[in-house]
Amino acid sequence: MTRLAGSSKLLRAMNASAALGHLLEAGGLTRADLRKLTQLSTPTISEVLRRLTEAGLVTVVGYHSGRPGPNAEIYAANPDAAYAAAVSVRDIGASGAPSVVAALCDLTGAERARIERRVDFLRTDPKTALVKVVADLREEAGVAAAGIHHVQLGVAGSYDSRAQTIRHVDVPGFARPGLVPEIAAALGTRVGVDNDVNLAAVAERRHGVGTDADGFALIWLGQEGLGLAIDIGGTLLRGARGGAGEIGYMPLYAPDSTHRKVDLQDLVGGAAVLALGRDHGVPGRTPLEVVQAAAADPEAGEFFTELADRVAVGLAAVIAVLDPSLVVLAGPVAQAGGKTLLTAVTTAVRRAAPLESTIAVTTIDDDAVLLGALDAGLTAVREALIASIRDDQA
Repeated sequence: MTRLAGSSKLLRAMNASAALGHLLEAGGLTRADLRKLTQLSTPTISEVLRRLTEAGLVTVVGYHSGRPGPNAEIYAANPDAAYAAAVSVRDIGASGAPSVVAALCDLTGAERARIERRVDFLRTDPKTALVKVVADLREEAGVAAAGIHHVQLGVAGSYDSRAQTIRHVDVPGFARPGLVPEIAAALGTRVGVDNDVNLAAVAERRHGVGTDADGFALIWLGQEGLGLAIDIGGTLLRGARGGAGEIGYMPLYAPDSTHRKVDLQDLVGGAAVLALGRDHGVPGRTPLEVVQAAAADPEAGEFFTELADRVAVGLAAVIAVLDPSLVVLAGPVAQAGGKTLLTAVTTAVRRAAPLESTIAVTTIDDDAVLLGALDAGLTAVREALIASIRDDQA
C-alpha cells in the first residue's frame, strides 16, 4: 500500500501515521526501509521514529548487521500499545448451551487469550454478562482495562447503527434499545457490533478462500439458522439498517400448496436438517451430528442430494442477483458436509440455472466469527491510533 508522506513541519502528523502504518503492515523495519517506503529524508524519519518511540507506539526489536557501518536498528510497532477484544454471542456453543466466546489480541494481531463461558441469558442481563466476560478475558491475558481500545461484538442479528439497536436477534435481552451504548459505557471503551456471518466473511477475506477474490458471497449454514454475507472488493454490504444478508427470511411457497407460505429457513435451517436426517435414516441429535454422520456414510447420497437442492434454491437467487465470482459455503453444517456437500450443491445449482460462479467450502478451520471479530476490532484500533497521531501532532 502506498502511504502519502511529506517532509515539512505541517505534515509531521501524516509522516508519523504513515510510518506507523508501514510498521503495522510489514513488522520490523529499519530507518532505511522506512525512508524508501515513505520517501522521507533520513532526518525526518529519525524524528518520526523518536516521536513514535516516546509515545510508546514503536520499539526497537533488534539490529541489522548485514550492512557496512554501524548496525541498523530494527523498529516494530509495540504490541502492548493497545489491544482489541472480540466477543461472539451464540445461541448454542461447544458446551451445547448458550455461550459467549471471547478473544483478545495485541496491536500486532497476536492472540493473547481466548475463553468460553456458558451464559443463561434468560437469567442474566446481556450487559452484565458481557462486561464479566471481558473482565475474565483481561485477567486471562494479564491486561489492564485501559489497554483495551476496542471491543467487537458478533451477534446472530443485524445492528442498526442509527437506532443503536440489534434487530432480528433471538438471544434474550439483546434487542433492547440502547444496549450497545450501555455496554460501551460500562467497559469504558469503544464497542462495535456486526452480524456474525459478516464477521465470518471478514475472516474469509483475510484468512480463507476469499483472500484474492474480487468479491464473494458467503452462505452460512449454522446449527440453527443460515445467513448471507456479501463482500464487494473487500467491503461488506450491510444495507440501510444492517439487515442485508438475512436470507433466512426469503419467502417461498411449499411445493405441495400455494397457500402454505414458508421461507428459506424452513427449508435449510437446523430443524429442517434434523427432519431431513430422520426421513433418510441418518442419526444425530443436532444438525451438525446429522451431517457428520451422513458424510461418513457412503449410502447417504440421497440425503445430500435433497439438502443440496434446498440450498440451491437460495443460492441460485443470490447468484442471479449478485453474480459473484465466488460463493463460499461456511458454517458448521457446511464444513461437516465438506467435499460431498460441495459437489452436491454445485450440481444442484448448475441444474437450477446456467450460473457460472465458482463454489467452494471455507478453508478456515478455526472459529471464523471470532477471527473476523478480532480482525475488525484490530482494524478499528489501528485506525484510531493513526487518527490520534494526526490529531495530537498536527
